[in-house]
Amino acid sequence: MHGGHEHDHANGGGGPVGALGPGLGHNRPSEPKRPAQWQTPHRDDVPAAADGHHRPETDLDLVEAAFVEGFLAASDATSFLRLARVPFEGTAPDGAKLALLRVEIDSVADVGSITPHLGGASFRYDPLPARMVSRRKRLRLVYFDGQAPRMLDLA
Repeated sequence: MHGGHEHDHANGGGGPVGALGPGLGHNRPSEPKRPAQWQTPHRDDVPAAADGHHRPETDLDLVEAAFVEGFLAASDATSFLRLARVPFEGTAPDGAKLALLRVEIDSVADVGSITPHLGGASFRYDPLPARMVSRRKRLRLVYFDGQAPRMLDLA
């Protein structure tokens, strides 16, 4: 008995010991799972931070990773961009007209680290062991503003 009630944790539920299926209680597996998070990165109503800029979405890195995964698997890149609500044309905060040219996805692996020595004139380099190597993909949306390309991220 714990917490004022008795049940069998081995049978997968909160029912009495020896029950065949999950019963009422705090361990019942039949309860629907709720999503742990959800973001809408292209909202216009995101509250501004103290400096007047929009605050970045929490967990946007997870949204970006899912975008990269889906984009690489998509049979039609243009349709995927439309579904993801990536604008093909837009206006930058400085008023420049932007036109989407390409989506760039880089695969990056960090295989070493550096530590500066005191004074900063030199550094120590150490290759990372295999279990510490980090891999990630970087996403850039390349827009043309009439003068030069602009590299933007999903945010």
